[in-house]
Amino acid sequence: MTVENTPKTKSLITLTPSAIAHVKTLLERQGVPGHYLRVAVSGGGCSGMSYKLSTEAEPGPNDKVVQCDDLQVLVDKKSMLYLAGLELDYSDDLMNAGFKFTNPNAKVSCGCGTSFST
Repeated sequence: MTVENTPKTKSLITLTPSAIAHVKTLLERQGVPGHYLRVAVSGGGCSGMSYKLSTEAEPGPNDKVVQCDDLQVLVDKKSMLYLAGLELDYSDDLMNAGFKFTNPNAKVSCGCGTSFST
């Protein structure tokens, strides 16, 4: 396990203040306020790769821990290849509520924004 986001390193992943607030609210509702947010990719989706969000109690041995304010985010080695520079935002807009992924590595994204290809 390594920790990222020291002042001298560029962040692997950044979360906007609204994304951080929403994740913290979800963790509190689930009764696990100290858990980590896992951001990962897996094969599938209409563009080839899909984003996956989940919560974890502990980091695994191959996880990188990214500190985003007082929220800790886990990224596994495979996903790091596809997520470097990702910004995760959250919108509660009536028509487009949900998490929004801005990935500089994505060459093609699907219309819903939850899958991509490189």
